[in-house]
Amino acid sequence: MKKIKTRDRILEASLMLFNSIGEPNVTTLLISDELDISPGNLYYHFKSKGDIVGELFTRYEHEMLDLLAVPEDADITLDQQSFFLHLLFETVARYRFLYQDLVNVLSRYDQLQTRFRRILKKKTGGFSTICESFRRQGIMEITDGELNALCEQLTLTACYWSSFDSLSHLEDRESMDPGRGVYQMMYLLLPYLAPEEKEQIYLMSQDYL
Repeated sequence: MKKIKTRDRILEASLMLFNSIGEPNVTTLLISDELDISPGNLYYHFKSKGDIVGELFTRYEHEMLDLLAVPEDADITLDQQSFFLHLLFETVARYRFLYQDLVNVLSRYDQLQTRFRRILKKKTGGFSTICESFRRQGIMEITDGELNALCEQLTLTACYWSSFDSLSHLEDRESMDPGRGVYQMMYLLLPYLAPEEKEQIYLMSQDYL
């Protein structure tokens, strides 16, 4: 079995702690204790907790930007859209510490603000591409104004669902279920879909409850 590098172990342990008790509550000493390594060993790889947060954000950024590269000329199906939402919320869940304390994290690590805004813009663009594909195929009937508002709402829901879900399950910070987020996103689309597609989305969404 391939031995995991200390640097990667630090990142994995930090992500677990950030997600479980919140990034502001985690210190480098707590991380080193979790790994049973000396603080000096940790500082050899990362000079500060901010460096760890930055490295984790870079991993999150790469995953999210790769996912959001939705082909503009593709005829996207409802199944593909459902899978896209599932992967999106799985990524959000994996790095949920960013979303659960978003304003605080970005205010303390201001170098991440521009990068996160770029991801938000890409999310809105990805949702717009999917809805435009639906409209082009006759699956969705929606005006330009409605489409813009819907994509903003989809972005808002994707961004703040983690915080809402955590508030709904305060007894267990580990309980975030990506499926609940996918379910809500699907229902935001329902009013604009053709009858046959509405029924399909309704049946698909039940699997996420």
